[in-house]
Amino acid sequence: MFTGIIECLATIVDIKIDKRNYHFHVKSNISNQLKIDQSVSHNGVCLTVIAIDNDVHIVTAIDETLQKTNLSEWKVGDEINLERCMIANDRLDGHIVQGHVDTIANCKTVEDKDGSWLFTFEFENTNIYKQLIVQKGSICVNGTSLTVVDCNDNTFSVAIIPFTFENTCFKNIKTNAKVNLEFDIVGKYIQKMLTSS
Repeated sequence: MFTGIIECLATIVDIKIDKRNYHFHVKSNISNQLKIDQSVSHNGVCLTVIAIDNDVHIVTAIDETLQKTNLSEWKVGDEINLERCMIANDRLDGHIVQGHVDTIANCKTVEDKDGSWLFTFEFENTNIYKQLIVQKGSICVNGTSLTVVDCNDNTFSVAIIPFTFENTCFKNIKTNAKVNLEFDIVGKYIQKMLTSS
């Protein structure tokens, strides 16, 4: 369980492919504090630490994960967002994030608002997803908890403050980039209850 408040940026320093699995070697200033078998959010994807070597840790993405996220597009040198799972007695500064990515979205526009940035994203137009996003609701983009500024059936925008822009991978997101989306779990449960009755 995560909150979507990014802890630090990390760099992909190596990628090993074994059959249909990708082993990502991730360098960060928290890698040496991790433990093997610990869950860590990497751009919003919950991955298990399988090895640690000083300031580098290794995680594996299997085919199921690669099919539903943008991890197969990661390259050596890419910066990603990291967040360790929340502590039960900590403040929940963002919203409840599971690290279970629902789908990928494309960045349609990035607008410089003279002190902030407005990002607009487009995702697959399905009845399932469009019912899970509401204006002023929560959305998780590459692991970052954000508030939806505006939305319609399959597009939405988020406003990024300078601190978030500088301290997450948002500063590297350009038009046509793919990002990982996780919709609010509360909305998913409500949708399930309404469609089951």
